[in-house]
Amino acid sequence: MSDDIDEALDWQGRQVDCGTCAHLALSGTGGCRIRHACVNDRYARRIDRFFTWNSRLADSYLGHPHFEVRAIAAKFANLFLLPPLLGDADETVRWNAVRRLPRRYALELRKDPHREVRMRVATLIDGDELLPMASDADYYVRLVVARRLAPLLLGRMIDDEEAEVRRVVARRIPDEWLLGMINDRDAAVRLEVAQRLSPESLVLMRRDQDWRIRHEVASRAAVGELTGLVEDKDALVREVALSRVALRLERGTGASP
Repeated sequence: MSDDIDEALDWQGRQVDCGTCAHLALSGTGGCRIRHACVNDRYARRIDRFFTWNSRLADSYLGHPHFEVRAIAAKFANLFLLPPLLGDADETVRWNAVRRLPRRYALELRKDPHREVRMRVATLIDGDELLPMASDADYYVRLVVARRLAPLLLGRMIDDEEAEVRRVVARRIPDEWLLGMINDRDAAVRLEVAQRLSPESLVLMRRDQDWRIRHEVASRAAVGELTGLVEDKDALVREVALSRVALRLERGTGASP
């Protein structure tokens, strides 16, 4: 995209001057090209291409004043030079550094001030190392955590303040914990629970306020437990309950269809 822009400006908006560039010699050997591969250009794609062609130069740009240069240089620089960048002022630099470092360094960024960094860090770690992030202030971060934590570690997230997080938890917790969520304040969460419950446990939700959950009960609970649902205020729930009761009577057997 940036290659279609017919200008060569640096990060401060000044015209790029190849004549004053420290890498002027590279131009003559094809190591850089104005408006295409240039470390002084303000467009990230051109900076990235410069380091792709000249990765050996990345180490010397980790302290550059422009964050784009530091962030892209971090993708190519010597690994041993990256740890100090975990304290960089820019979140893009911090992330590009930590994604290349051994996993233990990601632990340092579990409380990074920028949620995008924390979200990405949550994809790098797991198990007990991820558990502290279950109480992150940002619900998007907690959503990532809920999707990645081992099911047996999700107990502390059952009461998360965000319904979307609890929905993920309801899909993943062990079966024996589901009854602890049947009274969740959000119907969408309760529906996730209902869809996983056994027919025997599902009957506990037959008086739920949400018709979708009562419909689930009418569809899967034992026919003998559907008495109240054949008169349900919702037509779809009544229809399912009545059809199952009628089918049982047709067959003349006590077995549920």
